[in-house]
Amino acid sequence: MVELVVASGKGGTGKTSLVGSFAALAGKTVLVDCDVDAANLNLIIDHDIIEKHDFSSSKKASIVKSRCSSCGICSEKCRFEAIEIDGEGVYSIDRLSCEGCGLCKELCPEDAIEFEPVISGEHYDSDSAFGPFFHAKLGIAEANSGKLVSVLKKKAHEKAVESNFDLILVDGPPGIGCPVIASLTGATYLLIVTEPSLSAMHDMKRLVELASHFKIRVGLCINKFDINTELSQRIEEYAADNRIGFHGKIPFDKVFTEAQIQGKPYITEASENNRMNIETIWRSVHARLMTISDAQTSKKAI
Repeated sequence: MVELVVASGKGGTGKTSLVGSFAALAGKTVLVDCDVDAANLNLIIDHDIIEKHDFSSSKKASIVKSRCSSCGICSEKCRFEAIEIDGEGVYSIDRLSCEGCGLCKELCPEDAIEFEPVISGEHYDSDSAFGPFFHAKLGIAEANSGKLVSVLKKKAHEKAVESNFDLILVDGPPGIGCPVIASLTGATYLLIVTEPSLSAMHDMKRLVELASHFKIRVGLCINKFDINTELSQRIEEYAADNRIGFHGKIPFDKVFTEAQIQGKPYITEASENNRMNIETIWRSVHARLMTISDAQTSKKAI
């Protein structure tokens, strides 16, 4: 079993559209959308939700008004300014501002503050046109997207082993923070989808450094390469200089957006030439995956 993570360093490079296209080409695969803060792979993958699960990763405070003496200690000490007082001197806690640190509960002389787990979001087990699909939705201002990503990946691995799937295909979140690190855990290969802009190049390099720290092999492809051919050439040179696999270039195509609007993977709507281009990139990435997998298997045998 191999795991391909497709990430971008920054948002808007087209990685989700590429993941959807890879899913259509891969055949038997387990899909995971690890961008739990702004999941959108479900928008282009036809699927049916089989199970829905609540996700809880934090606690938040609430005031029991019958026990509150309105002393104001909690409001004075809350550094997040989450505790409010109305015109009648009644205290309450703003759930969006509360960070769940628990200081108010520790300081309350009347034991009038409860500190209970909250539902932070939901995660879903789905059947899709391309295989099992695990995705999630983290609530607004809720914490611990990295933990939710780990939940999804654990379920995906269990499903892959249980049903004998050879490939796990992960749509990773942007950036280099906790959810990205959680997405990369256990990955066989990271494909970075970038674009020829200075911000994308900057974030691409940060993601390469992160993957290098965790000893995960990296490849690159460029989307919308023809909007700035000079920067595209610099990205190719960067890949060559750093011995990073370069898997191809995708021209700017309005069909990327049109396919999203129709709720379909890009490859199903692309022109024949662009479809062949995506297929070539997929074959290159898949060949690299198999090479790494074979090498790891041989090493374990020794």
